[in-house]
Amino acid sequence: MGVKLTPAIVSDAVSARSGGKAFLAEALRDARTRSLSQFAACEAALGPGLRVPCASELNLPLWELGHVGWFADWWLARNPQRHLGVNARPDAARSPARQATRGVDADALYNSSEVPHDARWRLDLPDAQAVRDDLAASLRDTLALLADAPDDDTGLYFFRLALFHEDMHAEAAVYMAQTLGFDPQNPHPVAPATPQRPPSLEICATDWTLGHSGPGFAFDNELGAHGVQVGAFEIDAQPVTWAQYLPFVENGSYAQRRFWGAPGWIWRLSQERQAPRHLRQGPQGWEQQVFGGWRPLDLAAPASHLTAFEAQAWCAWAGRRLPTEAEWEVAAQDPGFGWGRVWEWTASAFAPFPGFVAHPYLDYSAPWFDGRPVLKGASHATSARMRHPKYRNYFSPERNDIFSGFRSVSA
Repeated sequence: MGVKLTPAIVSDAVSARSGGKAFLAEALRDARTRSLSQFAACEAALGPGLRVPCASELNLPLWELGHVGWFADWWLARNPQRHLGVNARPDAARSPARQATRGVDADALYNSSEVPHDARWRLDLPDAQAVRDDLAASLRDTLALLADAPDDDTGLYFFRLALFHEDMHAEAAVYMAQTLGFDPQNPHPVAPATPQRPPSLEICATDWTLGHSGPGFAFDNELGAHGVQVGAFEIDAQPVTWAQYLPFVENGSYAQRRFWGAPGWIWRLSQERQAPRHLRQGPQGWEQQVFGGWRPLDLAAPASHLTAFEAQAWCAWAGRRLPTEAEWEVAAQDPGFGWGRVWEWTASAFAPFPGFVAHPYLDYSAPWFDGRPVLKGASHATSARMRHPKYRNYFSPERNDIFSGFRSVSA
């Protein structure tokens, strides 16, 4: 499932952040096609009830689909200040939701800032066809507004935000399919495996700028460009593979306290497994569960579905460490650095850059400045539009439902 980040993919990411209205119109249609295809796969796998367990790593597929359309409407069709971009007031009075004509309070159903996660299982959600109809109307409104929008970064800000938001939910749908064991019918094909690379890269000391500056779209947590000094280091040219990770497992290291930090050991004691999620030993060796089916483990593939704790423990066992966010970005400039195959845990905490100011979608970053790690890169489920070296992903360290791995640095 490895991918090489080709110039075409980089171009897609740059276009999504700085491209004009024609690019955005096509991208919004493409994102919606993917969302609907994945929802159809959920219906086929789960049946008309579309029920899934109430778990922190899952959402109801029907709620997810409704939320995607609601989000676009909230920030575009219903937002009187959409033309102001990041200067829009998040609490500006909204026009009524289109669902109100059916007696449905869309804000009470789909506003993720107001509806707690577990409460979503108790909601009286509209049926699938009603939600599809709402999404079709939402997309028509979005495209009509886009046609009349100012063709600059401010005028296009919320269109880009809605696009990336839908792409994120599409990737989450692939996580859910893997967790529940069904084929997500992902219409974005997986690219060929990366070519052979040197095992490691020697990176010289340098001054580096963390954060985004200049034109184009940026998430609020990426802004606040500032210089940092990065010392010389040696880093893996690709994420740690199963061939490298499995000796740690086979040597019984999951039961050895000395390799685990205190939070990691607490996590380990809460788990029954002695190996990573979705792995088992079969008659012919290690096997991996992929969308519900078991197959021989590809030892050359990046180790995946690992928590930050497992990544840290392997590094302690191997006498290495995780890279910092700055080290990862510096190394990513080297042509021998392969990324985009799994999200990669780093040693850096997800924290605001200097001068942080929250964008109108207040809940995107600020609530999560809680010490969780930054992940860099992308996974095979990530839309090409989202693959950007400055992008900062952030999951809590115990998450292993995501396609997450790591690479290491000399200690």
